Amino acid sequence: MTFPTGRLLATHSIIAAMLLALAAPAVLAQNGPSSAGPADPSLIQDLIAANRTLAAHGIVDAYGHVSVRHDKDPNRFLMASARAPELVSETDIIEYDLDAMPINLNGRSQYSERYIHAEIYKARPDVMSVVHNHSPSVIPFGISSVPIKPVYHMAGFIGEGLPIYDIRDASGMTSMLVNNVQRGGALAAELGDRPAVLMRGHGVAVVGPSIPFAVGRSIYLEANAAIQLQAIGLGGTVAYLDPEEARLVLQDGENRSYDRPWELWRRQALGD
Repeated sequence: MTFPTGRLLATHSIIAAMLLALAAPAVLAQNGPSSAGPADPSLIQDLIAANRTLAAHGIVDAYGHVSVRHDKDPNRFLMASARAPELVSETDIIEYDLDAMPINLNGRSQYSERYIHAEIYKARPDVMSVVHNHSPSVIPFGISSVPIKPVYHMAGFIGEGLPIYDIRDASGMTSMLVNNVQRGGALAAELGDRPAVLMRGHGVAVVGPSIPFAVGRSIYLEANAAIQLQAIGLGGTVAYLDPEEARLVLQDGENRSYDRPWELWRRQALGD
C-alpha cells in the first residue's frame, strides 16, 4: 500500500514532535543546574547541629532556617527541606544554586524564603552561612524608632546598630514573605556589609563567615535585644557600648570565633 507524499510527511512530522516532547524533560534535566558533588560530611553535621541549636535556644521554633555555602562550589549552598529545624536530619539537606533553584529536590518540600539565602550569598562572597529567624526580642526593634544597639560585650558585632528592611519599600503590600528573587535582592541590598538586617514586622537575617558565627550571632543578638528591652524598661539612661568598644570586641576576634560555645552546642545537638 502506498500513501500520498503529503500524508507521509505529515505523519513523520507528528512522530518527530512526539519524540521531541518525550525527550524534553531529559534535555531540561541535562541543561539544569548541576551538583557541586557531595559536601564534606562534617559540614552536613554542622548544618544539622545549627538547626537543632537554634531551636534549643528558642531562636527558631517550627519556622526559621539556616544554610551554609557548599564547601566545593561557592555558587551552591545547602539548606534543609521545609520542616521544623529541631527535626532536621541528613536526609533533609537540599543543594541549591544562587538562584534558589534546587539541585536534588527529589520530591521534598522547600522553604518559600530560600531567596533570602540565595540573594545574600550572591551579593556577599564573604558570607558562608545565613540564618533567618523570628527572634522574639529582636522584632520590637524592627518596628520601633528605638534602634538596637550593643549593651554587652557578647553583642559587640552589632556595632552602632543594624539596618531595617521594610518589604513595602520595594514591593508594596505583600504577605511579608521574602519569597522571590526581587525581594531577596532588596533584602541583601539593605543588609549591605553588616552582620545582620532586621526585617520589619517579621524577624531578622543574620550572616557569618562560618556556621558558628551565624549561629552565635543569632543567639547573642536575641540575648542583647532582651537585655536592652529590660534596661529601657527600667527607665533612666542606658549605657550602651561605645563604638570603639564594639570595634575592639571585633578586633579581639569576636568572641574567640565562637569556638568554645560551638563545641558545646554541637555536642549537645548531635550527642557526640
